[in-house]
Amino acid sequence: MNRETIDRIRKFTEDRDWDQFHTPANLAKSISIEASELLECFQWSDENYDIDHVKEELADVLVYCRNLLDKLGLDEDEIVNAKMAKNEAKYPVEKAKGRAD
Repeated sequence: MNRETIDRIRKFTEDRDWDQFHTPANLAKSISIEASELLECFQWSDENYDIDHVKEELADVLVYCRNLLDKLGLDEDEIVNAKMAKNEAKYPVEKAKGRAD
């Protein structure tokens, strides 16, 4: 996420004095709720969905994730790369390529 977008999210929260409600637990709950709303976009069809609705729900998930990163003082690149290193070790290409199990 670029700096301008991050700053915009932070300003939105600050302008409304919502940081007081943004505990890690509340933000994690909100991520889960918004992820469920994203899943709802695909509830009855894997192929027929409203892409604009998908984008809105995905954006909500990302905004809450950004807020949780801020609240916990985490860097998204650092935590994603750490997790990718674990995933690469757990699922080496030669054993996992083309397999879903």
